[in-house]
Amino acid sequence: MSRTDDGDAQATERVVIRNRRKINLNGEDTTVTKEPEEQADEQPRDPTESKGGAHRAAEEPEDEGHTTPGLGAELEALRTELEERTRDLQRVTAEYANYRKRVDRDRSAAAEQTTGAVLTALLPVLDDIDRAREHGDLVGPFASVAESLGAVVGKLGLAAFGEKGDAFDPTRHEAVAHLTSADVTEPTCVEVMRRGYTLGERLLRPALVAVADPA
Repeated sequence: MSRTDDGDAQATERVVIRNRRKINLNGEDTTVTKEPEEQADEQPRDPTESKGGAHRAAEEPEDEGHTTPGLGAELEALRTELEERTRDLQRVTAEYANYRKRVDRDRSAAAEQTTGAVLTALLPVLDDIDRAREHGDLVGPFASVAESLGAVVGKLGLAAFGEKGDAFDPTRHEAVAHLTSADVTEPTCVEVMRRGYTLGERLLRPALVAVADPA
């Protein structure tokens, strides 16, 4: 191709220039070119965004000073369980206290029965000592032994009763003879054949006596 042809081809191509500038009546250019970032910032926002945020903030419950229903039910269940455990503890404590009292009472009764059995076996020996004392045979080393034995049984709670002149008590005396006398105003023990003994409030053996009734 010749240069003439190239020139003609270039002449036939038209160049289009678009001018978006606006000129007012005074000849001033009023076109303002906006940056892409500013155009993006000026895009209209959804009006529901701000309203939705405020609505969500209003729907959120305030936790301070409020108890959720689930937590309240759990606290009530714990309180009920605590009351039940407290009643169980009180019942067990009362049962244990009663058990201790019963055991102590049974232990005391068993000890008293054992002591009573031993002392009952010694009563004939004490009767021999009483007869020796009445006849004046309680002298010398034998007297010391008798006194020691009397002190030991006294510490164990053994007490002798039955003396001349005592009022007759059918729960404590066993009458083996009856007579009348003008010297008494009520049934009275005038002769003691064998003394009686008690262990605390328990009667180990009644006294054998002769009773005189008023004439």
